[in-house]
Amino acid sequence: MTKRNYYAPQGGHPAQTQLLSDRAVFTEAYAVIPKGVMRDIVTSNLPFWENTRLWVLSRPLSGFAETFSQYIMEVSPGGGSEKPEPDPAAEGVLFIVEGELTLTLKGEKHVMQPGGYAFLPPGTRWEAHNTSDAPVRFHWVRKAYEQVDGIDVPEPFVTNENDIEPTAMPGTDEKWVTTRFVDPADIRHDMHVNIVTFQPGAVIPFDETHVMEHGLYVLEGKAVYHLNQNWVEVEAGDFMWLRAFCPQACYAGGPGPFRYLLYKDVNRHMKLGGVGPR
Repeated sequence: MTKRNYYAPQGGHPAQTQLLSDRAVFTEAYAVIPKGVMRDIVTSNLPFWENTRLWVLSRPLSGFAETFSQYIMEVSPGGGSEKPEPDPAAEGVLFIVEGELTLTLKGEKHVMQPGGYAFLPPGTRWEAHNTSDAPVRFHWVRKAYEQVDGIDVPEPFVTNENDIEPTAMPGTDEKWVTTRFVDPADIRHDMHVNIVTFQPGAVIPFDETHVMEHGLYVLEGKAVYHLNQNWVEVEAGDFMWLRAFCPQACYAGGPGPFRYLLYKDVNRHMKLGGVGPR
């Protein structure tokens, strides 16, 4: 199995001598939440989750994320939940970055380790527990599934990044690759959560400007992002939210790979609420 590096927050509290200013940015087009702000005092708790805390990276909010929420969950030994998801319309993705999580999915147990990935359709019965002797930390991406008449809801599945062959972007000599957990042509899915990897020196060579909303959590390395005409440095542990149509490009300067977990909404018509005949 390939050895991967996945950054996970540890919490804690900075010293009184630390400078107040950091790289946090919140604009109408994008936000950057650097790893240094993921401290003990900004954690949350959830109903029916025992020995668990979490950092909320995004949530549907006017002027912020519209289509998804994303948490970093930290479950201590003996913790977990038998009723993790209260919303029957919500789909989810779990991605393990540290430790070991026992996921019970439709009565079957899966021991998930770093790189582990689970897709959980709406209405799926699942449980999550930490039966190890160390904390487990994982991302939980949630979205209200957009049902379409005549199209089936996708099935749940569990896999690991190491079991999937990345797909190279054309013309990049495999310096820019994407690990796709879902076939892009599978119209049943209305979101993709993938891993994007850039080798040192690789770039997104133009300002992408598109309808998909993004959440990007940096798993490994560092890079500079061009966001809405601003250059922003990011590193492992940082989170970026990019609204629809926010111009975005990237340069991965090294010295090692730059990798991030990427969310985007896909495969559905644009909502036309409030738009009528004129």
